[in-house]
Amino acid sequence: MTKQHANWSPYDNNGGSCVAIAGADYCVIAADTRMSTGYNILTRDYSKISQLAEKCVMASSGFQADVKALQKVLSARHLIYQHQHNKQMSCPAMAQLLSNTLYYKRFFPYYAFNVLGGLDNEGKGCVFTYDAVGSYERVGYSSQGSGSTLIMPFLDNQLKSPSPLLLPAKDAVTPLSESEAVDLVKTVFASATERDIYTGDKVEIVILNASGTRREYMDLRKD
Repeated sequence: MTKQHANWSPYDNNGGSCVAIAGADYCVIAADTRMSTGYNILTRDYSKISQLAEKCVMASSGFQADVKALQKVLSARHLIYQHQHNKQMSCPAMAQLLSNTLYYKRFFPYYAFNVLGGLDNEGKGCVFTYDAVGSYERVGYSSQGSGSTLIMPFLDNQLKSPSPLLLPAKDAVTPLSESEAVDLVKTVFASATERDIYTGDKVEIVILNASGTRREYMDLRKD
């Protein structure tokens, strides 16, 4: 009989789902608050959303220890930027910084799948979606995490962005009003929670617009 060796891995997947939707003058970023490993729930009240700058918010799923390390690096880099430039980083600048930070660790990556949302220099909503090694794209809406395979088809059906191949290029923003976008986010999470065991408990929704940032919460299934 061959000997079975226990395989140790430096990574874990703590599950959870993140969604971001960009509008004409707002951005909605949301994530559930469940953190799991395997069939165990570690906590039902863990925020996956981090405010990186005044007009820039990141939601991350994957391995939460790596996510925390990534947030610390971005926070330190942003502080240096503020001392050097005497202003907050814009959302597109933060998007590039996040890409560089992830790519720098490409041979031992942060096991973190991020969506970045906020307002650009013109005050329009912007969403950037990433893989674990820093490849990113500006889109009108995106989803990451364990429930993304359930959420993304729903968003595609409701919000289909114009093809990036169409010329002249169209803005990647959704035609919904702010309240409609928040309602859609609540609907997709209620739907994903029914089928994904790693998504549930509560959804945290962050809304960014010209007047600032506000948060909303909605309870999800606890089982």
